[in-house]
Amino acid sequence: MRLNFRGWSVAVLALVSCASPGAMAQVLTPFRSESQAQRHCPGETIVWLDFGRGRYYSKGQRRYASGTTGSFVCRHEARDSGYRRSRLGLR
Repeated sequence: MRLNFRGWSVAVLALVSCASPGAMAQVLTPFRSESQAQRHCPGETIVWLDFGRGRYYSKGQRRYASGTTGSFVCRHEARDSGYRRSRLGLR
């Protein structure tokens, strides 16, 4: 079976329109400083995202703002991107 251009474009459009909003990639905006992240999302909790471990740490946790493979991000962006909070390291 051979599809012409119009048939092919209709098939692609149907697939794209069926995609759920939850399946879309979430934008994650990393920052070097906590204040930059706070300006990006005022009123939101800022967390330290460790890319190597796939976890984020809240202020007051031992690994917050430590390591070379992390950045400050908004907590909702970290959660929506699939990162999990660390339950370890509470002070």
